[in-house]
Amino acid sequence: IARLEEERDKLELPEPAELVRMDRELNDIERVLTERREALALDDSGLPELERCLSEAEETAEHAQRRLSQLDARLTALQQLQDRVAGAGEMEAWLDRNGLVGSSRLWQGIRIRDGWEDALESILRERLNSIAVDDLASIRMLLADAPPAKISFHQLSSASAPSTAGYGLDRLADYVTCTDERLAGVLSDWLEGVYVIPDPGSGIESARQLKAGEVLVSAQGHIFGPASASLYAPDSEIHGILSRQREIEALFEERTSADQQLRQARDAAAAAECAVNEAEARLDRTRREVAELQDAQHQLKVDHVRLTQLAERITTRGSQIVDELEEIGREVEHETRQMRQASATVSELTQRLARLHGSVSGAQSAFSEAEARLKAAREAVEQTSRAHQESLFEQRTINNKINELVHELQKLHKDRLRLDDDASRLQAEIQQADETLLQEQLQVRLETKAERERTLAARRDALEAVEQSLRDSEQSRLRIEQSLQPLRDQTSDLRLKEQEARIAEENLSQQLAESGADAQRLEAELEKGVRATQLQSEINRLSQSIQAIGAVNLAALDELATARERKTYLDSQAEDLLEAVTTLENAIRRIDRETRERLQETFDQVNSKFSEMFPALFGGGEAKLVMTGEEILDAGVQVIARPPGKRNSSIHLLSGGEKALTALSLVFSMFQLNPAPFCLLDEVDAPLDDNNTTRYCDLVRKMSASTQFLFITHNKITMEIAEQLVGVTMQEQGVSRVVSVDIEEAIKLREEAA
Repeated sequence: IARLEEERDKLELPEPAELVRMDRELNDIERVLTERREALALDDSGLPELERCLSEAEETAEHAQRRLSQLDARLTALQQLQDRVAGAGEMEAWLDRNGLVGSSRLWQGIRIRDGWEDALESILRERLNSIAVDDLASIRMLLADAPPAKISFHQLSSASAPSTAGYGLDRLADYVTCTDERLAGVLSDWLEGVYVIPDPGSGIESARQLKAGEVLVSAQGHIFGPASASLYAPDSEIHGILSRQREIEALFEERTSADQQLRQARDAAAAAECAVNEAEARLDRTRREVAELQDAQHQLKVDHVRLTQLAERITTRGSQIVDELEEIGREVEHETRQMRQASATVSELTQRLARLHGSVSGAQSAFSEAEARLKAAREAVEQTSRAHQESLFEQRTINNKINELVHELQKLHKDRLRLDDDASRLQAEIQQADETLLQEQLQVRLETKAERERTLAARRDALEAVEQSLRDSEQSRLRIEQSLQPLRDQTSDLRLKEQEARIAEENLSQQLAESGADAQRLEAELEKGVRATQLQSEINRLSQSIQAIGAVNLAALDELATARERKTYLDSQAEDLLEAVTTLENAIRRIDRETRERLQETFDQVNSKFSEMFPALFGGGEAKLVMTGEEILDAGVQVIARPPGKRNSSIHLLSGGEKALTALSLVFSMFQLNPAPFCLLDEVDAPLDDNNTTRYCDLVRKMSASTQFLFITHNKITMEIAEQLVGVTMQEQGVSRVVSVDIEEAIKLREEAA
């Protein structure tokens, strides 16, 4: 009130002449601003069309560039193939040594009618790649340095044999066009007596009327003579050289056209870009002029309104102050009610948070109990497994002893038969011997045998009981693990809800601290049912009202409309983001749940196969996979492998061969989950001895029923199980040859020879 009274005393009435001058300036600025806005609208409406033209020009240029790149790549590939025909490897070195690199080849100077490339290749063969020389006498020096492969030379001469036609057939030479007239002579020589036949089915009958040295050739390359026929198949590196050359020429022409189109498109794009840049620059200048005029107009309107309303404000300010004080009183009461409502909301959130803490504590205790039961079950399973392994070992020991006793009994039986045969000769010695002592020894042996048989039966019964206990423990462990997953999901959901409530509480506390509100008054308002959002909106409204008491912004309505549109847009974006976040969080939880289930299922299957595969390879023992960690997604995997007769605590204590067999067991266990049609083994039997190699071969033979195995080996035992052997030998220095052996065919040949 004191500030308003001081302001009223300082107010002075404005000069009327100043208002008239402001009105005149406002009219002038309004007229110029209207002209500038019309020009701006015209430029702004034409800019999208220019940008569209620029986009189309750039797209056309990009398409032309891609087409040109494709043509260049295809042309480069074909040229490399053509260059490779000229010489490679030792032939290239020989050509370089004799100065023939880069010499013109026959195929470079001729063209053949479409569809007859194979016919010309079938007739000329390696001569199609012959090297052009001015005089054949110049190659006499090459006779001392023989080339590493076949190569032909032809002499450039325009002389050609007279064209003769016969039998009513076309000559192959008539289908060939020479880009170099000096090739006519050699082509006339090489294609003399070669006629073309459209239908290869009638080639044999038509060839019977030919003279010696004359042949018929079809478009497919099949050659028919008076007493011979050759069916064509690509068998040299020059196959397709003529068709590639034709394609190269076509690509050169297409590339020239594409290059011209690219230049035109780039020129059009550059022109469109210049037009867009000019329009944008002109648009920027017009916008700056409009902005400057709007600022001047706004400033004049503000000054005019300030002076106009100054007199009215002096007379009406008193009533406004009374009205404002009454409104402030009503607003204070309203904010008090809102504070009470906010306090009630905070209390409710606090109670919900306490209930959530209680639920989390109960879930954690249940999880701890279930985890303890799972750990006890795993220890029981491990102890039972060790007892089972020890029983198996003792059983094998008893079996060995029984075999020794049986062998000894057989030996005694043989001795008894020998003694019966010599009964007549040793009758005197038998009478002198103590028969009672022998009977006692025999009785002792029989009692020992019976005792060991009873022990073996008892051990077998104990083994069956241990196996049954092991199966029961495994089923109990699986049930416990299945019951843990729902508890984990519930714990995760409760943690998310707790975090959400904690974040909301922190945000509310931070907002109260930043606003500097009276907590007691706010609590009283919240108790009345006032919400925190209503208090915040009222605070914002009061702040805006206080700021509005100062200078009047006539453009505030336009800015408010813009701000509302901006807020609506941001609200929609925020809703989309929140919906996307919710969708992503649900997807993450679903993926984690499915990943845990599938990973646990796969781990159990691999562990089961591993525990079966390991004893099969080692002839006993035990092996398993143990997950190290509570969370399956973060846990590691420990491999426990104990061959028969060993109690090692780590897999690193095994020998190299044992490690290799253990790795094979694990790999084949995973391989059986989703078997592939092929399996490649690269010298996996290198560290194995003969016994382990035999077990490895038995496993491969067993699995080959559903999978084809290709293995690299130097072991003779492994080679014996192969159905097909493929080796590499070097009978000649620097020349490697592949040798294949079909085992079944070799056995048949041997049986036939026998």
